[in-house]
Amino acid sequence: MKFSIFMMPLHYPTENPSLAFDRDIALIEYADELGYDEFFIGEHHSGGWETMPAPEMALAKASARAYRIRLGTSVISVPFHHPFHVAERMAFLDHLTRGRAILGVGPCALVTDKNLFGLATEKLYPMMAESVDIIVRLLESSEAIDYDGQFWKIRQMRLQLRSYQQPRMLLAIASSGNPISLELAGKYGMLFLSPAGKNKRNNQSKAEQWNAVETIAAKHGTQTSRDNWRIATCVYLAESREDAWRDVEANIDRDKEYFFSIGLKAPYEAYPGQPAHEITARSGADRRDWIIGTPEDAIVQIERMQGETGGFGGLMLATHEWAATDKLRRSYELFARYVMPHFRGHTEGYRDEWRRIQQSMNDGGIRRDSNPLHNK
Repeated sequence: MKFSIFMMPLHYPTENPSLAFDRDIALIEYADELGYDEFFIGEHHSGGWETMPAPEMALAKASARAYRIRLGTSVISVPFHHPFHVAERMAFLDHLTRGRAILGVGPCALVTDKNLFGLATEKLYPMMAESVDIIVRLLESSEAIDYDGQFWKIRQMRLQLRSYQQPRMLLAIASSGNPISLELAGKYGMLFLSPAGKNKRNNQSKAEQWNAVETIAAKHGTQTSRDNWRIATCVYLAESREDAWRDVEANIDRDKEYFFSIGLKAPYEAYPGQPAHEITARSGADRRDWIIGTPEDAIVQIERMQGETGGFGGLMLATHEWAATDKLRRSYELFARYVMPHFRGHTEGYRDEWRRIQQSMNDGGIRRDSNPLHNK
């Protein structure tokens, strides 16, 4: 199972942005040290809270000190860019990272960014589909290509530097179940990044969405598997559940104001149209399937999510600065020390050995070994 960190990033608007950027990039190095598999950063241009306009630039800087972890965009809002520029810049990043880059794309979910670029919501998904088609062709083709679409038209364009990964770099798409996103995920064997939550999105369960991706992949003759499926949720761990909630509850309430103001209230609702004053930090965390508690709580909750979905290939931990930096780092450390090895099977032998010794003690003690070297 893969474990990733997903950073919007999200910072309170009164904070020094330069210091926040330094702290964000330092977290990538820390995640690399702790053994996380992937780190994703999103693209945003407005709203005041989500602060990085060019995630590939931050990832390039981080790659100089984070040597192992894969580095992805989650997401580049491709309708805002010429597809050639997206393909070329990400191919360049793939070389700078020696094949660790992941190009994550989306149509844009931030309403203020849509307004900034003057793009109607109904155009964003078709624009994204055309852009992804062009990007894939550019990454895969050694020859110049033509494309005559509704939104993008190119003539005899080629990348002089294709991606380090061959036949092309890994692609990802973030989606709550829009049919165009499902089609792209299946057609191109992309990583499928789904938000956690107990509320249905696009009238489909998460399992139904993944089943659709598999069906589409089979139609196109594309290889995919549940290993390509990531579930994204917020995680905060401490030594006790009470400590965890004490650390984060006030700032979850603070962040709600931002998310509700940009039209993302529905995932928090226990029923459609639930009044905002009824939604608390704890009720919202429950509806969104956030993990707040101890490492043991995290293991139980992830196992439940795996059972409900039929299994997924990775968990993405969304970063929110709900607590002081040292406490946030401690949370990531607790997850890496106790949760990740549980799902990777790395502690299975140790746990089985300890259970065997405990059982032997209950049965009357451990028998002394006949080898005298073992009895010293």
